Amino acid sequence: MQAPGMSGPPRMIFSRVIAAWLVAMAAGTTGSSLAAQPAPPSHQDPAFCLQLVRAVVANEVAAAHDDSKHMFRSRKQTPQGSQTRLYVETREAMVGMTISYNDRPLSSEQMEGEQNRLAGLLSNPQQLNHKHAQEQETADRTLRMVKAFPDAFLYDYDGEETGAGDLGKNGTQLVRLKFQPNPSYQPPSHLEQVLVGMRGILVIDTTAHRIARIDASLFREVSFGWGILGHLNSGGRFLVEQRDVGNGCWELSRMTLAFTGRILLFKSLSINSNETFSDFRSVPADTTFAQGVEMLKVEEAKLAQNRSIEPIKTETMKTEGQPH
Repeated sequence: MQAPGMSGPPRMIFSRVIAAWLVAMAAGTTGSSLAAQPAPPSHQDPAFCLQLVRAVVANEVAAAHDDSKHMFRSRKQTPQGSQTRLYVETREAMVGMTISYNDRPLSSEQMEGEQNRLAGLLSNPQQLNHKHAQEQETADRTLRMVKAFPDAFLYDYDGEETGAGDLGKNGTQLVRLKFQPNPSYQPPSHLEQVLVGMRGILVIDTTAHRIARIDASLFREVSFGWGILGHLNSGGRFLVEQRDVGNGCWELSRMTLAFTGRILLFKSLSINSNETFSDFRSVPADTTFAQGVEMLKVEEAKLAQNRSIEPIKTETMKTEGQPH
């Protein structure tokens, strides 16, 4: 899946996380609450763990070019409140529409503003092309970060858990690996610089060769561009989880970001959010942006109709429950 606002190949579960990194120079606390378990003989070998990570990363990179697309919902919680949005992945760009703030539907004026914004994109090919180009650039940078994982870290077996709910695939055994910076790794650019200050837990579906969770922390301050571009403070955290949504497709199901820092010496940075993704439904791979906009309008109209029917159902149930 592509993260909201990032569409077109390559498609990666990390796109939105990396976008936050790129805008903020970000990273991420960690740890698994599950105790380490005795490792099978092969899993005790760090070389085996590294081989597993290389295979999984190669599969994630290949999956980035999968052209399957979905409609889905996200709910993002920050200290300022919550925002719920509907999204459709299209061949041109991601289409997004806000449907509620703090779990309350948009007013008619707010919804009109959302529809006008989408209409503006439809009527301005140059702006839509710019949106696509930005998404493509972020996706390309994402691939660079993901490809660095095997070389940037050292891995050790940390136990197993079972996939369920919004993590991995139900009933599938998942392998946990601890990771820490590889002292011999030399970041090729400031983009990968953040990796040298990270450690955490990587959870892998060894059958599907997909990443189910990355729970990482920034254990020391990381500077970019000799400190001129900015830095991230120690203690930052990011968590991403991915799950199988059917037909071999894996999508982002949860993302938590919490970090602080400074950009360009003077601008403070503070990000604190928790976002969940749900209600995935397949859409045709050749869906256009215009078709995606119409899909969102239809979906929002259904939700509005359901909201209007719900009070009637509730009142009917109360009336039927009263003694005659």
